[in-house]
Amino acid sequence: MTESILKKNDGKFSIENVLVEDIIKKFSTPSYVYSKKIILDNYLNFKKQFEDMNHLICFAVKSNPNIAILNLLVNNGAGFDIVSGGELQRVISAKGDPKKVVFSGVGKSQEDIELAIKHDILTFNVESEAELYRIQNTAKKLNKKASISIRVNPDVDPKTHPYISTGLKNNKFGIDEQNAISMYKIAKELDAIEIKGIDCHIGSQITELQPFEDSIKKLLALIDYLKSIDILIEHIDIGGGIGIQYSEETPPTFADYGKTVKNILKERDLKIIFEPGRALIGKAGILLTEVEYIKNSSEKNFLIVNAAMNDLMRPSLYEAFHEIINLSPSDSEKKNYDIVGPVCETGDFLGKDRLISAEENNILAVLDVGAYGMSMSSNYNSRPKAAEILVDDNKFYLIRNRENFADLINGEQLLP
Repeated sequence: MTESILKKNDGKFSIENVLVEDIIKKFSTPSYVYSKKIILDNYLNFKKQFEDMNHLICFAVKSNPNIAILNLLVNNGAGFDIVSGGELQRVISAKGDPKKVVFSGVGKSQEDIELAIKHDILTFNVESEAELYRIQNTAKKLNKKASISIRVNPDVDPKTHPYISTGLKNNKFGIDEQNAISMYKIAKELDAIEIKGIDCHIGSQITELQPFEDSIKKLLALIDYLKSIDILIEHIDIGGGIGIQYSEETPPTFADYGKTVKNILKERDLKIIFEPGRALIGKAGILLTEVEYIKNSSEKNFLIVNAAMNDLMRPSLYEAFHEIINLSPSDSEKKNYDIVGPVCETGDFLGKDRLISAEENNILAVLDVGAYGMSMSSNYNSRPKAAEILVDDNKFYLIRNRENFADLINGEQLLP
């Protein structure tokens, strides 16, 4: 079992100082539950590694955009990495400072760019020449200047799942080094653009340090060349991507990551921007679900639960592994089960071939779902989204209501 926010004492499971059964009695299942302590401990531990350097931690909002969690990070000095206007509005709703926001993503709309410029965000991470001109024209129309970084694609293999690899030549993200130089030259001549930094993000769930080291060194070589042609870079954004342990992985510790980064950048007069998401919140959340039926066949045994791929997409989308444990007492024989949901897709599963003892109405916990869990959920099969709860020591708070049918059809209309 990987390290979890769940603790067991006298046969009962708790998160911090709250019994899980008390959470279920009040809010039912399926529900996402997060530990405030784990989120803060991770954030402050990450921050500690760079306390002697000029830096800014910009939490990746896409990993978990709940405004209660964003506000928790705001209150501890965090900035934010966003990829849409909606995420910027979430940061603002969470009382975040737009001047600590970096805007990434390949498809920034006109409306999103305008919103970001009006709120004076820290920088746009520009991903194409067309985007650069759109930012220029929008800023000029608003009689303002926009700060930019160029997102460089360093062609470094992060050795992760191909769907979450973002720093290779065949990925849609970033600009290759030669074209990046051309874009910096163009940006220097644009009157509504201020060049502030350079950026890269090579992928997610990275479990080795070498890809980070390789990408940073490539950025530094580019920074040195830009300086030789009188283009000065103030900050280096090295993205996020540090992995967590879901199963047998051995991701680097924050201390090891910090040592690697500092060894490369300690002599440089550059502000460092980080974009961690999963590393801070992935292990801080669980998904609680209830066994509806047990179905045995000659080929397979199934635990059919009330959470599904619409609640947690990662197993279906990436074949991602999440440990699943039974929180209820069970005297049943352990069997290999596929743990599946009610959605009408063969690909609707939370885990396959899991050796577990379980009975109907037992409560299962899917571990390590704090990142890319609720944020990727949907209403597929007209299923209401789950509740979200945050545990704080011996108290727990509802931070997102469970949806109901009225929420599902809100905004829809019959034909006249």
